[in-house]
Amino acid sequence: MKRLLKNFFTALSTGAILFGSSIAGAADKDIVDTAVSAGSFKTLAAALQAADLVDALKGDGPFTVFAPTDEAFAKLPAGTVETLLKPENRKQLVGVLTYHVVSGKVAAKQVVDLKGAKTLNGQRIDITVANGTVSVDKAKVVTTDIECSNGIIHVIDSVILPSADNIATTADKAGTFKTLLAAAKAAGLATALSGEAELTVFAPTDEAFAKLPAGTVESLLKPENKAKLAGILKYHVVTGRVYSEDAVQAKVATTLQGSTIAITLQDGKARVNDANLVATDIDASNGVIHVIDSVMLPPESKKVTAVEASQLILGAIAQGAPTYNAGHHEACAQLYMTTASSLVSDFRDLPPHVVTNLKHVVTQAQHTSCPTDRVWTLRNGLDQAYISMTNVR
Repeated sequence: MKRLLKNFFTALSTGAILFGSSIAGAADKDIVDTAVSAGSFKTLAAALQAADLVDALKGDGPFTVFAPTDEAFAKLPAGTVETLLKPENRKQLVGVLTYHVVSGKVAAKQVVDLKGAKTLNGQRIDITVANGTVSVDKAKVVTTDIECSNGIIHVIDSVILPSADNIATTADKAGTFKTLLAAAKAAGLATALSGEAELTVFAPTDEAFAKLPAGTVESLLKPENKAKLAGILKYHVVTGRVYSEDAVQAKVATTLQGSTIAITLQDGKARVNDANLVATDIDASNGVIHVIDSVMLPPESKKVTAVEASQLILGAIAQGAPTYNAGHHEACAQLYMTTASSLVSDFRDLPPHVVTNLKHVVTQAQHTSCPTDRVWTLRNGLDQAYISMTNVR
């Protein structure tokens, strides 16, 4: 099948007539100049100009652009393009255009191995293959591998649109998260799910809440249990957009509640703690939703002395140092992350400044892509925590 698809891509590339004239020499031009000279992307070029994205796509890149033709834009409802080109709608136009751009150079032969790709918009496009046809969201890829000096262009036959609904609206429209939304409202968290801050929600369905012991939901919804309910719901939320492949690779994530959750693969199926992931990567304008089949309950905090915490740090370093020296930087980073996150979320009675500093370190590490840099960010944080607790004793 992959060989068939690669042949299909090759045929598309060698037979690329949509550019009106020969595309030879396109690799000497950047993405914008290539599109303009083609003559089939006048609307796209005008939109890039209106969105002030021309300079960005003339930059070093590399970029991969899924470029809609003029005919693709013409498929939109009457007046849509004219509305998007108005100055007051620039933010929305930028969101649409950046949804067509992926960082890096992704050639057609690589597409067959992808299920999706994160765009410059922040949201993720879905890539599917059916009956020899490759689609990006619901747009068909009609021409591939148009080489440019700063990336590559694949031509699509429709304009693809990012999600305009926030997490709360997306969940509401799904119709299977009524209990979750009611709980969020009772806990005073509904506004957060509708806000601009990007979040990742591991969302239990109504059936998941129904698995709880009889009367549990009703009890949690009472005003006097608001804090407990908020803690449970925050345990299902992670800061930022964390897509499924990133979550599985990270293996652990710190929730808004403060405790960590474990993401594992068992028999080819992904799990979050003891809950099964039944649907993943549902985009929203302010984040992403992963659907789970059980409600997760945060662990109870434990008392720990400064001595015990110091011993925990020493044990992690004793295990992590040889792991790092053996070249297993990712494994070492995960060990240090688990230790730091555990000290932040699972224990009480630590000095407040130690907890605050470790929270900052954990957050910084979560936004550090290089495993080596992540190791040293966490190691320095653990060292400082150890010194602080030693001084307390």
